[in-house]
Amino acid sequence: MRGLHADTGYLLYRLGLRSGQLFNASLQESGLRLRHYAVLRLLATTEGALQRELSARLGYDPSAIVGLVDDLEKLGFAERRPSPDDRRSRIVVLTDEGRTFLQDTDEAGTQVTNDLLGPLDAGERKTLHALLLRIAGDGLK
Repeated sequence: MRGLHADTGYLLYRLGLRSGQLFNASLQESGLRLRHYAVLRLLATTEGALQRELSARLGYDPSAIVGLVDDLEKLGFAERRPSPDDRRSRIVVLTDEGRTFLQDTDEAGTQVTNDLLGPLDAGERKTLHALLLRIAGDGLK
């Protein structure tokens, strides 16, 4: 019988849990969690997105997106605006305050990554990143 250490899927799951724990701890003071951060990071790459687009791109339940965007709006990090393409729809956009928050948390994110990948040298980290991108495929685009 194989042990859990031999199951790559389980190891990825455990690494994901540990990464989330470390990142949530680094965000604790702000009152945000990794899920909020992911929304902000995605918004930083767009001129705005419909909530259903955020849901699809992040893999979050649509009802969860509503709450996350509500939280981000209360903090002034994101706002809902009328869509330029369809006045009946609203897009979510990153505010200047949200952009500043992301810049301020970049160092914490880098530290979490360094803590997780500490046992790997620079070449191994680059290889791991390339392999993870290949596995994730179009899911991250």
